[in-house]
Amino acid sequence: MDQMILVNMNDEEIGTAAKTETHQKGLLHRAFSVFLFDGNTLLVQQRALHKYHCGGLWANTCCSHPRPGESIIPAAVRRLHEELAIDLPEDALREVHSFVYRACFANGVTEYEYDHVLVGEYSGAFACNPEEVADVRRIDLDELKESMRTEPEKYTPWFITSLKEAVAGR
Repeated sequence: MDQMILVNMNDEEIGTAAKTETHQKGLLHRAFSVFLFDGNTLLVQQRALHKYHCGGLWANTCCSHPRPGESIIPAAVRRLHEELAIDLPEDALREVHSFVYRACFANGVTEYEYDHVLVGEYSGAFACNPEEVADVRRIDLDELKESMRTEPEKYTPWFITSLKEAVAGR
């Protein structure tokens, strides 16, 4: 069973809990959101349809949670490989922002995350792990911003919240 790192509002570890329990009880936990840019485009993913929340919605390049004892950037490098077959060195990513958000979904799941926003540049190949990702593509930033404005229901709440900071921090 996946264990989540529980944190307080200062991102200080206060314990661990099972992933299911964390999301059912809406416990604050550590997360990260990766944004890989290629010029004026961003690599985005559509979450696998069978995901327990936000299935089929578009999100940033990769988002997940570090394991207990794992730091943010090594966790992000691991998940980029697992989800998209992207192999980056740790120094290719840098943290530009962090924020706390809470989103409650119709199925009773609550995401309550202390989210670390990481950015990097990447123009290489990728491949979808169908357990995690339904589709992936590069999208022009202006097109993405307009789509988020006119069709926000197509995007995950953390993606909408963190895009501005990721773009500003690159």
